[in-house]
Amino acid sequence: MKEIPFLSLKDVTALHGQEIREAIERVVVSGWYLQGEANRNFECDYAKFIGTNHTVGCASGLDALGLIFRAYIEMGVLKAGDEIIVPANTYIATILSITENGLVPVLVEPNPNTLEIDDSKIEAVITPRTKAIAIVHLYGRIAYTDKIGEICKKYNLKLIEDCAQSHGCKSYDGRVTGSIGDAAAHSFYPGKNLGALGDGGAVTTNDSELAEIIRALANYGSQKKYVFKYAGRNSRLDEIQAAVLDVKLKYLTQDNAHRQQVAHYYYEHINNPLITLPDLLPDEQNVYHLFPVIVKGKENRDRLCEYLKKNGVGTLCHYPIPPHRQECYANASWNTPRLSLPITEQIADEELSLPIGPTITMEETAYVAELVNRFV
Repeated sequence: MKEIPFLSLKDVTALHGQEIREAIERVVVSGWYLQGEANRNFECDYAKFIGTNHTVGCASGLDALGLIFRAYIEMGVLKAGDEIIVPANTYIATILSITENGLVPVLVEPNPNTLEIDDSKIEAVITPRTKAIAIVHLYGRIAYTDKIGEICKKYNLKLIEDCAQSHGCKSYDGRVTGSIGDAAAHSFYPGKNLGALGDGGAVTTNDSELAEIIRALANYGSQKKYVFKYAGRNSRLDEIQAAVLDVKLKYLTQDNAHRQQVAHYYYEHINNPLITLPDLLPDEQNVYHLFPVIVKGKENRDRLCEYLKKNGVGTLCHYPIPPHRQECYANASWNTPRLSLPITEQIADEELSLPIGPTITMEETAYVAELVNRFV
């Protein structure tokens, strides 16, 4: 029996292991471990890759999102009680970044064919308190549409991108996610397409004032040593992680290409009446951070998960409990009994992610597809 993990971080790191070890050694020998040359190099290289004027490294993707909202509050663009439109089926971090800043998430259902926020449902929930739309490029798929851009212009809304899963993904006009909106948050959690060897994150933007405030907020609120303009936090990308990311960034495009090759095999060969695949996008619009399938019925989803596990194949459910059903938001003022999100809840019950990544072989991919097709 083959053993095919959902994602082996050890194997992913080994792809560029020698360069990573050399980069870490340079940092160790330098004696400079925070806010040094490695950070400057990575921020410069990542800004060029994304196509923005600024990259500001921070400690995590959640911090990156939270710092964007906090900076807009400091700038007077947002205030407590303002509403932020957000996909209902996102990972909870997107919602946490909104509520921790005293803002109100307004959850919008996804399109079941794309699994991304349904742009046809956005305008109906806009109120005088709506100040921004936070799109999330879930699973590595592009979430931005022209209609979303038009809505932002019509209502003078900020567009914030959650790019935690979309490193290298592009819109139809060639813009890289992270350069489409007013500001974007990126996660470098180890399992991401561009992953560190620990936590890490970044904000990308063309807004110089926003970038300057975020950099200060992430450094205790300080722009000058021992002088604190803001009540900030400690959220810095350390030098070792920056050095590792700079190595892996060079190979991101080719690693994504392998993911796309695996995904095409799944699309061409998975054929099971119990299983639905999201709409196929052009390669540049999907970097396949995950390969989600929808299994008809929660019981079948759980049985397929167990069946694949027994046959040596790792899977994960993204995400089995949606944010509005989490205990931490049970008594939130925005989470009323009238809140109806049946599509989001169905996805939570029926989504299963198959193995995909830069190290899975085509032979292993074929084995997974064969098992999926055999499932009854």
